Amino acid sequence: MIPQIASLFAGVGFATAIGVTLVAGLMRGFAGFGSAMLMAPIFAILFGSADMVVTVVAIELVVSLQLFPQVRRHADWHVLTPMSIAACAAMPLGVWLLASVDKNTIVTAVSAVIVAFVVLMWSGWKYTGRRSTAATVAVGALSGAMMATTSVGGPPVLLYLLSGNDPPHVNRANIVTYYFLTQFLLIVIVLATGVAGWEALARAVVLFPVMVLGAWIGGRMFHGLASERLYRNVALAILFATGLFGLTRHWLFG
Repeated sequence: MIPQIASLFAGVGFATAIGVTLVAGLMRGFAGFGSAMLMAPIFAILFGSADMVVTVVAIELVVSLQLFPQVRRHADWHVLTPMSIAACAAMPLGVWLLASVDKNTIVTAVSAVIVAFVVLMWSGWKYTGRRSTAATVAVGALSGAMMATTSVGGPPVLLYLLSGNDPPHVNRANIVTYYFLTQFLLIVIVLATGVAGWEALARAVVLFPVMVLGAWIGGRMFHGLASERLYRNVALAILFATGLFGLTRHWLFG
């Protein structure tokens, strides 16, 4: 079994992949978000942009599968249904971009999305428009295309869903349910089109236990030590540093 695992990570740094996944799990454990955004730019560099999408989305999908039964009764299906349908409809466009655009461009794009998301979260900006069906469909389509191209489809959905007056348990349910409804189809499309190979899914199987361990440690380590605001600011700072690394990697290693 060990040689097979070694072959999956040959030449890409197994220790680096484990370390990034562990930190992503810690973030999920103490902040509740940001794990995919942390893994995406680094995994794209390690594995290639197409394999990165499958690996990251598969890891996140297993988390969604665990959480969905707990939150489904709190989800706002009136918003989530058109948003999820639009996201799934836009995924083929995102997969086409994934197959057409070179890896370095995708790494730069996902890094820019992460930096912009962090800046907006820190600034306190919120979407103030009405949650119309047209706006919901537009957000879903943008998220679906972004998710298929970069694995990071969360920022537009997070900014949109968190802009309302819904209680925290509804926001959490909406976010978990949205990912649950969209991630499986994305993996099927990417694998079925041959854009990524099954090795990408196998890497997710290897790395997922590390993600779970990190989330458990993060929850235990940071529970009760500080406020939720501090947790989120630490997570945003890590994401900002990751995004900056992706944007400046050529200059750093010039």
